Amino acid sequence: MNGTHSAVVTLTLARVVNVMATDDTLSVDLEDGRTVSVPIGWYPRLAHGTPAERANFQISGAGYGIHWPDLDEDIGIEGLLLGKKSTESPSSFERWLQRRKQTQA
Repeated sequence: MNGTHSAVVTLTLARVVNVMATDDTLSVDLEDGRTVSVPIGWYPRLAHGTPAERANFQISGAGYGIHWPDLDEDIGIEGLLLGKKSTESPSSFERWLQRRKQTQA
């Protein structure tokens, strides 16, 4: 065979069945038995949330996403599996922090 071999990688997504966020880690249990864990610092809004706010999540996107209404945060399974951190800009996060401080005062 001549030429370069190529491989096609297909990412198989499994649906979320449970979520746990501690002060250090975001762990997501998937329907296929995997658990994906990442540092909570990858998602600054989660890192700045209270335990109660982090515990208040909704499985969204037909099971392929997670939404935290109190923190206005959304994370997709594909991003977690690919190791993608939050892409929120520092200025956007700073505005969110300022609004948060005003509502908590």
